[in-house]
Amino acid sequence: MEFTASQIAGFIDGKIIGDENALISGVSPIERGEKGHLSFVAQERFAPYLETTACSVLVVTERLLSDKNYAPTIIAVEDAYLSFQVLMNIYEQMRGRKSGIEQGSNIHETAVIGEDVYIGSFTYISEKARIGKGSQIHPQVYIGKNVKIGENCRIDSGVRIYDYSVVGDNCTIHANTVVGSDGFGFQPSADGYSKIPQLGNVVIEDDVEIGSNCSIDRGTIGSTIIGRGTKIDNLIQIAHNVNIGKNNVIAAQAGIAGSTTIGDWNMIGGQVGIVGHINIGNKVRVQAQSGVNSNAKDGEVLYGSPAINAGDYRRNYVHFRNFTDIIKRINNLENNSKEQSNE
Repeated sequence: MEFTASQIAGFIDGKIIGDENALISGVSPIERGEKGHLSFVAQERFAPYLETTACSVLVVTERLLSDKNYAPTIIAVEDAYLSFQVLMNIYEQMRGRKSGIEQGSNIHETAVIGEDVYIGSFTYISEKARIGKGSQIHPQVYIGKNVKIGENCRIDSGVRIYDYSVVGDNCTIHANTVVGSDGFGFQPSADGYSKIPQLGNVVIEDDVEIGSNCSIDRGTIGSTIIGRGTKIDNLIQIAHNVNIGKNNVIAAQAGIAGSTTIGDWNMIGGQVGIVGHINIGNKVRVQAQSGVNSNAKDGEVLYGSPAINAGDYRRNYVHFRNFTDIIKRINNLENNSKEQSNE
């Protein structure tokens, strides 16, 4: 796809300095700009590239510009970073959208498919499933019985969505993620472990994005819930009956055990482990590789395993690094005290 500078400026309400008919057919990082490409400059440290880049069009934060004549066409905006995000979202929506049902897919006669839906080859859609208008279901996806998928969703190849799961509007689920698999529920007995039936479902609210190779287990009874606007990275395990609130971000390889409740606007780092049946408040930050085994209050910053207040952890870690010397000093003090008492 090709765009002119004036078309791009129209998308982001920018002011053109230079050739409004300059064409772009791709994007480049500002450090490796190419002719015919678009890039952006949002910070002072990248301002020198305004004079050296080969890019044909640049989106630039207006305060970084001077009265010089620049070789590329400039689109001046208040915040180039945010404006470039708007452009990328528009491009993503325009690129690769399809509609229609490809050969090799299998759709049950009771399934309801909305307008302008795309269903790729070798996708299987079970009885009474519902797909909202404009959603993109890529090849080799499995959608179980009574699953409901909202409007304008993207379900990538290899995703498995088990029976009775609910996916809201504007959601993205990346390749090979499993939604609604059995929770890890077993009852010990004299003969081993007996499986506890997992009869609930998964509810994913609007505007959620889930990375690749994640597993989200359905509730034992009731629902596992992923709140509106939450963003989940790759390789994450969310167990049965977990309730995650709105606008959380969870980095790769985190694991959340069953029946834990997580509030809104939390940031959970990579490889964090959270035990079951606890409550995490709102705006909590859990730093990478922490192990959380107790409730967390609103606004806390946690670190370590078991996780404690991050400030306390750092102060204590300084002492831990000097622990051998501290023990020597204590032993010396004790020995000196004994010698003085024996005199």
